[in-house]
Parts: sequence; structure tokens; C-alpha cells
Amino acid sequence: MLRWMLLMALPVLPALGSTKLVVTVIEQKSGKPVTDLKAAEFTVLDDRTPRQVEDAQFAPSAIDVMLLLDTSSVGATVRPLVDDLIGQLQAKEEMAIVSFHSAADLIQDFTSSHDILKRAVAGVKYGNEPHVLDALYAAIDGGFENATFRRVLIVLTTGLEGDSRMNDKEVLRLARRNAVSIYPVYLVGAERSLFETLARQTGGASFSLRDMHKSMSGPPGARIFEVLRSHYDLTLGSNLSLGEKLRVEIQRPGKFLVSALPLE
Repeated sequence: MLRWMLLMALPVLPALGSTKLVVTVIEQKSGKPVTDLKAAEFTVLDDRTPRQVEDAQFAPSAIDVMLLLDTSSVGATVRPLVDDLIGQLQAKEEMAIVSFHSAADLIQDFTSSHDILKRAVAGVKYGNEPHVLDALYAAIDGGFENATFRRVLIVLTTGLEGDSRMNDKEVLRLARRNAVSIYPVYLVGAERSLFETLARQTGGASFSLRDMHKSMSGPPGARIFEVLRSHYDLTLGSNLSLGEKLRVEIQRPGKFLVSALPLE
């Protein structure tokens, strides 16, 4: 009895902290977001070590978008898609536009005005080789300081990468520190593996324009923005930080693309 009374007198300890993840899941063939997954269907591996998924909530949300536009010597081939992407912006959401070739330049700060955004890209000039990784690093580094909603970065590119000074690991570390999800949209597949890595490790998704044209009719902007706004908030047991070798899988028949962004 005495032992029981002593145990009852002990203060209740607070529950251990938790770790948060932003996760995007899309069907590999159609590119459609998957919206009905439960916590038990997720497996999170941190450097091959399983982490307990305590909760998973599908949480579609408004977004703040930074659009990186390829203005290299071959960038004009993706210019026709810009107006389609701008047209997907909903009320209260904002977009900024950065043009890039061998350097990156902010040509329009965040605004919700479709007209202002379209005027900003109307006069872009093309030249030099595309430095995608350098442009990503420059845009993420302080570019979302005044963002209100979820931070997403679309890279609209021909799919070619020049001789960037930054590497993918530096870009990924900065994106994780700033809670930015990367969504490459590309024409040719020369850097497909790079774009898929950038997306997979930041809670984003990559889009091959050629693949999209084969699987769907009409402009791709609506599908891209449907994915941008669709994600899960995962809660993991304990507040241990996640390493760089993070992998999220789902236990469901079919082929899916899964990406994750730890919220530090």
C-alpha cells in the first residue's frame, strides 16, 4: 500500500515531444494526389531505422509560390506554360517570379495579381546556360521571409543544368531549414534523377511535361497546382531530429511517388 501511495504522489511527467513531416503522395502513372491514406499505411525510415507514425492528416492548404523561370538560351521553349501556371493562383495566394540563366534575378516580388505577374514575364530576355541549383539556392535563401502560407517553389525549366557552383546537398539542406518544398517542371529528362531527388527530399513532386502530355489532355497547370496544395501532416513519436537519409513509404498496392520534408 505504501509503495502505491508513493507512486501516486509522483508528478505526472510531460509526454515526449514529437517530430513533424510534410508528405506528398501521388500516383506514379496519373500524377494525381492520393488523399485517403491513414497513419498505419505510412512507414518512415530514418537511415533505415523505423520511426513510429503517430498521426497522419491530409491537409490541403493555400500556398505561397515562387516560380523560377528558365531564361537561358533554350528557355523560350517552356515560356508558353507560364500564363497557365499564373492562372491557377487562388485568392489570398501569392506568387513571386525569379528568372534564371547563369544568374538569378527577381523580376516580380510576391503578389496575388495575375496581371502584374504576366506583365513581369512579358519582357524577359534569354541567354547563357541554365544554372538550376544556383538559382534554387539564391531563391530559397531569404526568398520566403514574408510568406504566409505553405512555401512551395516551382522550377520551370527545359530540363538542362549548367555548371552551378552549388550542389544538390547544399540546396536540400537550405530547403529543409527554410521549410520550402521544391517542384521541378521540366521538358527533357537529362537531369530527371536530380529533379526527382530535389522533390522527394523536400516534400515536393517532379513533373515531366512530355509524360503529362501523354497521360492527360489540356494544359498541365491545374494538375500541378492540385498536387502543390495536397499534402499530409505526419506526426512521429519522439522529438529526435531526422537525418538526411530519410525515406517514407506507403503500404498500399500500386505505384506511388512519395516525398517528405521534415519541419525543423
